[in-house]
Amino acid sequence: MALLERIVVQDFRNIALAELEFSPNINCFSGNNGEGKTNMMDAIWYLSMTKSYFSSSDRFNYRHGTEGFSLLGVYRMPDGTTCRISVQAGSDGSKQVRRDDKPYKKVSEHIGLVPIVMVSPSDISLVSESGEERRRFVNSVLSQTDSNYLYDMQQYNRLLVQRNKILKSSDPDLELLSVFNEKMASPALRIYEARKRFAQAIAPSVAENYRLLSGAKEETSLSYKSDLDRGGLADQLEEYRDRDLALGYTSVGVQRDDFLFSLNGFPIRNCGSQGQQKSFLVSLKFAQYDLMKQGYGFAPILLLDDVFDKLDMGRIQNMIGMVAGHSFGQIFITDSNKVRMSGIVDAITQDRAYFVANGGNFTRQEI
Repeated sequence: MALLERIVVQDFRNIALAELEFSPNINCFSGNNGEGKTNMMDAIWYLSMTKSYFSSSDRFNYRHGTEGFSLLGVYRMPDGTTCRISVQAGSDGSKQVRRDDKPYKKVSEHIGLVPIVMVSPSDISLVSESGEERRRFVNSVLSQTDSNYLYDMQQYNRLLVQRNKILKSSDPDLELLSVFNEKMASPALRIYEARKRFAQAIAPSVAENYRLLSGAKEETSLSYKSDLDRGGLADQLEEYRDRDLALGYTSVGVQRDDFLFSLNGFPIRNCGSQGQQKSFLVSLKFAQYDLMKQGYGFAPILLLDDVFDKLDMGRIQNMIGMVAGHSFGQIFITDSNKVRMSGIVDAITQDRAYFVANGGNFTRQEI
């Protein structure tokens, strides 16, 4: 498995400078809200995914009054070698990602080197918000496990932007529109097939994880819905051309896909309590973890940010039992309640490290 042995964070959010060495097993961060626990988790995520888990723009990641930030992670890779990953981002929009001091030609080439899974309170948007959030989640998973999928997404999105420009023009070129219809069809089909395989593969694991987490109290399901269920994209784009011209944008395609989450046969966003929704999200992320572990042949890094909130003690105990029995790799956990977290973690393992966050500073606690 890939292990993060050491991290150096400079001018990232509220962290002026932090240099920490981690346990290969479980690492725990405690402290009040706003002290930097989640920011450290985001820095770890950033080193794997080259972007923040929470912000779409890097300008929200610079520490106040600074012109950029830098991150460095030293990893022990599955083959036993050491790998240094660094990121430098500036307020001019520049970003450079390096592996062992060698810059990537394309930042996207780095995605998938160090697989990672995050569970965060912000994930509630997967349940409560639009399909865009669920597509973003699936894209994140598939981009880590399949470089061809990432390329297809980039290609499709570029073509979609260009097609929409034609639709918005005062004198649209209908022949050129037909060319884009054909060009978009192939990547759309591959994206559709990849998402369909993903939904079929992950659904049983989500259901089983939820059964274990809830004590078999409820049943869940996950399904995939796409315009391409009705047939090829090129034909549909041609069929709805006049509507698209009137709207000024493309109204069919994989950019409209959705993933439906149900609890006892009803949409979980409508009928699930906060605890049930949180349980479903944990089940979904653990299923993602298992799927990625199978694909890579080794365990991803797991980030559990404030994961105990909104769960009753019975579900917390069930979740900890799942973690203890799943052969998880390196885990990072945050919780504002240090006593609760240490009581839970100490029951799992003695190989752990505790850190206290205070105003962007981190102190390792001797055990």
